[in-house]
Amino acid sequence: SDYNQLGFNLRSNIFQGGPLESRSLMKDSYTPDIIQKAIRDPNNWHGRRTDELGKWHQKNALNLNLQKTMEDKYG
Repeated sequence: SDYNQLGFNLRSNIFQGGPLESRSLMKDSYTPDIIQKAIRDPNNWHGRRTDELGKWHQKNALNLNLQKTMEDKYG
């Protein structure tokens, strides 16, 4: 009985999922020319700046990749 009812619900598509067209509060709030003129600064994204620890991690990742490449190339 429960199995048949579940099958009927799946066939009748009551679980339709999300909307086909997504809406954004930013797009609803501003005109398109404001969004196009927006300046995207990678060091100041969403009002947060990349701090010294983040910069250190970036340099450390580059250094580790360089060391691995040097070991692979020169042994």
